[in-house]
Amino acid sequence: MSLRITHYNNFFNIKGILDKSSVSMFQSEFEHVFERLQTVTISIEDLESIDKYGVMALAKLHNESITKQKQLSIIGFGCANLYEHFKTNDAA
Repeated sequence: MSLRITHYNNFFNIKGILDKSSVSMFQSEFEHVFERLQTVTISIEDLESIDKYGVMALAKLHNESITKQKQLSIIGFGCANLYEHFKTNDAA
């Protein structure tokens, strides 16, 4: 399954596979999101798998939210390697 991103206002749902081949679509969807919105919520409940490129794209979006002092929430039970990445960064 390819990546599909749907949204309503500031709530985005990511469905499918976020990997090297689909990360450019993800990045273009969220390229200027913090210029338009104060808060962004991303649901990864329907994310089937994610590779290191997908994790890095989410981490970049997270860092951008901090830099621009915006709120980013990632919700849902997704892939374990995504949680491991953020848990490791919090511990460091």
